Amino acid sequence: MTFASASLFAQTSNIEGIDFPHEISINDENFVLNGGGLREKLGFLNLYVGGLYLSKNNSDANQIVMSDNSMAIRIVIASRLVSRDRFIEALEEGFKNTTVGKYTSMEIESFKEYLSDSFELDDEIMLVYSSEEESTYLYKNTEIRGQFSGLPFKQALFAIWLGDKPAQESLKKEMLGL
Repeated sequence: MTFASASLFAQTSNIEGIDFPHEISINDENFVLNGGGLREKLGFLNLYVGGLYLSKNNSDANQIVMSDNSMAIRIVIASRLVSRDRFIEALEEGFKNTTVGKYTSMEIESFKEYLSDSFELDDEIMLVYSSEEESTYLYKNTEIRGQFSGLPFKQALFAIWLGDKPAQESLKKEMLGL
């Protein structure tokens, strides 16, 4: 699985100071930016900016989460307060709150291992689901870190941001382009 970002001449959207290409290509699949926004805490701590990429725009969260179509979430760290440990804790909490899909404690441990190095400002995390391979790939700064098999894992992972109990309701709406 190879990661290739959009060309230098591609249009971008600036979301909270971070440029998000309108189009990206991953493993010969093209995606469009569906929407994106800021994940914050306590109303004033900017943590990261997240963008949702789909093959075509869609504002139906449940349809996106349950879909077997290829898609991606791009996360760019926007604060030095976001450590690797805090990011993992937030993912664990998100998995506990999800009401769809399936994941195992071994998969959570794998996430921790794949993201074992420290986080820096402007680090990029990409979560890419490939329908052809029925796998979700984890990238950090365009380097593949790991792979998780099956649609149920993708459903649980994407529900962290788009499910019934999202990490942040306003970010969910922004990712859905609402």
